[in-house]
Order: sequence, then structure tokens, then C-alpha cells
Amino acid sequence: MTDSMASRPLRIAVVAACPFPLPRGTPIRILRLAEALADRGHEVHVATYHLGDGCVSPRIAVHRIAPIASYQKLSPGPTYRKLVRVDPALIILLRRLLRDRPFDVIHAHHYEGLLVSAAARVGTGVPLVYDAHTLLMSELEYYPLGVPAPVMRGLGRWMDGWMPRLAEHTVCVTQTIRDKLVDMIGVDSARVSVVANGVEVDHFDPATAGAPPPHADPSVIFTGNLAEYQGIDHMLKAFRHALNRVRDARLVIATDSSFEPYESLARELGIRDHIDIVSSPSFDDLPRLLAASDVAVNPRVNCDGVPVKLLNYMAAARPVVSFDSSAPGVVHGQTGWLAPSGNVEALGEGMVALLLDLERGRAIGRAARDYVVEHASWSRGAERCEQIYRRLREHRS
Repeated sequence: MTDSMASRPLRIAVVAACPFPLPRGTPIRILRLAEALADRGHEVHVATYHLGDGCVSPRIAVHRIAPIASYQKLSPGPTYRKLVRVDPALIILLRRLLRDRPFDVIHAHHYEGLLVSAAARVGTGVPLVYDAHTLLMSELEYYPLGVPAPVMRGLGRWMDGWMPRLAEHTVCVTQTIRDKLVDMIGVDSARVSVVANGVEVDHFDPATAGAPPPHADPSVIFTGNLAEYQGIDHMLKAFRHALNRVRDARLVIATDSSFEPYESLARELGIRDHIDIVSSPSFDDLPRLLAASDVAVNPRVNCDGVPVKLLNYMAAARPVVSFDSSAPGVVHGQTGWLAPSGNVEALGEGMVALLLDLERGRAIGRAARDYVVEHASWSRGAERCEQIYRRLREHRS
């Protein structure tokens, strides 16, 4: 590769088979990496759905499929309508982009982005990078597709095995995903790298979040969607345990999802009067909401990736209580409080420990923020992606 080829800006097709932008995990990673790549001088085009909620930098060209009135779903997860109607439209759009412009690389996010990209690039020779946000063997069973959970787990493992082979390279959000792809699935280790998530440390800086409103009651906060895989039932049961010890505690749930599926459980547990729902908070609302809370909870049990909410909590200097199976990088007692995977009582005990010792919680929160400031950088992730892109271009040449 010549020096000019090694330094020239790249034209990158980013494939977001989801609503974009949107303030949750997958769309946030897509947006922030795209922005960081544009900051490095590259020409970034995002091919995505007709749906989205938020602003995109003018440095990024966004190409959307035509509106589909019968599909307005913003929540995560596959549906049959998406697979047979929306994703095919995205294939056509991406195919047209690849025909009209010479792209150096396609960066496909999540499994649907990969499938769309693999179909659209046939005959083009454009290298394809698959961004594995999670593993389907851990997540697919939680989506209501009318198929028994054991069948979905097996299907997910099978898909995890063959999908990375559709791309020249796979980037993984965590080392856990990479290790499973290499050790359990048998993907060539030379074709798999880790590009960790970053976080908006300045946005969540508690020093600039504004003074939190005074509150007399100790509080635990959860932010994010209420999909089944989030472990909301575990959180409610753990909070019941905590409420037995901290009787004036409150649980704040900031979400754009309906709480209706959990109303009966909350009332059965006798905790509904201690729950405050903040509906559809904006990204700008989150720092203030976090600053007003004493403890943040991540009740997800199975997560091969890294929950974006976890990084947000840490960047906001909130002490996190989490299951150890969904908190990569967190050290118990130092940058968070970890409970054994699925142990609801232990999760509740973590809430109690930090609510009863607020000074300890503040120290853990400060250490958590220091950790993400040092390790969770979108610019570092973009630099690593660029290195992978250029290596693929070199091999193609």
C-alpha cells in the first residue's frame, strides 16, 4: 500500500438495520462510531430504516428507505414483518448506494445489518466488517416470535456460527464475545477483533448536570427499555428485598416503554407505590435524573456485550448494582457492586448496602467514572476500526 493510500480518507457505508438514531444501545453505538470516524476525516454514509428519533451530525450522510406505514416499531428485536418487508427495502437501498459510489468498506451493525449487507454487496467486491453487539445464543430466546426458547437458543448458536463467515472481519463489543466466537464457534482468531463501546463522559459529568432536586427518600434508578431480556422482573423482586430493609426507598424507572406488563407483578410484590415512572426521557434528561439518584441498577442477567446504560451510569459517577454476568470491566466493591448471576436476593442486598452507606456509594461512583474516562473512548474505537478497514483494503489491492 502506498503512503497516499494509507492516509487518504475512506468512504464508509455504515449499515443500521434499525431505527436510527435512537437513544438505546445499538443505535447509540452506530451513531457514536460514525461520528468518531467522520471526525477522523472519513466520508461516512449510513443506510438505515425510515424511523429515528434524534439529531445526526451534518458530517454524516443518512440514507433512508421509503416510509412504510405498516411498520413503526422502535423497540429492539426481530419481527417477521421486519424480515420480509423492511430489511429487503434496506437491501435495495444499500445496493443502490454501492452502485452509485465507490465505497472502501461496509461496516454492518448487528446481525440484521450483516444479512442486509451480505445480500447487497454481491458482485461488488467491497470488504465487509460485521459489528457483533451481542451473541444470538444469549439473546434470541427473549424475543416473542412464537418459537420455544430451547429452539431459539439452538438457532441463535447456529447463526452465531455461520454469520461471521459472511464478513472479512468481525469486531466485537467485548472480549467475551470474541472469546466465544473463537473458542466455542471456531471463528479464525485473525478475523476477530475487539472494539469496545465508548461513552459520552462530558455529557454525563455530574459537575455539569446541574444541582439535583432535593429529595428526602433514598432512590434506585433504572434507565432503558423494558424488554424481557433486561431482567425487569429480577429488578422488581430485588427492590422488594431492599424495601424490607430501607423502607422509604424509591425505584425510579426512566423508559420509553410501557410499564403495563409489569404492573401486576409490582402490585403483587407490594412495591407499586414506591415506583416512579419517568416516561420517554430524552438523552439530555439522563444526567439530571442520574444525579438525583443514589444507586443505579443493571438487572440484565445474560449480556455478552456491554449494556450502554452501565457505561452511562458509570460516567455519571453513580454506584452501580449489577449481576456479574452483565457488567464487563466492573470490579466488585471498587467500581460497582456485583451480585452472582441471577441471584435476586444478592442484587437486593447490593441496593441495601449502597443505600445505607451513601459515602461508600459516592466513592464507588467516582472510581467508576475514572474508569470509563480512561477506557471508554469512541475516538479510540474509531481509530481501531480505521486500522481494520485499511488492512482489508490492502489485502483487496
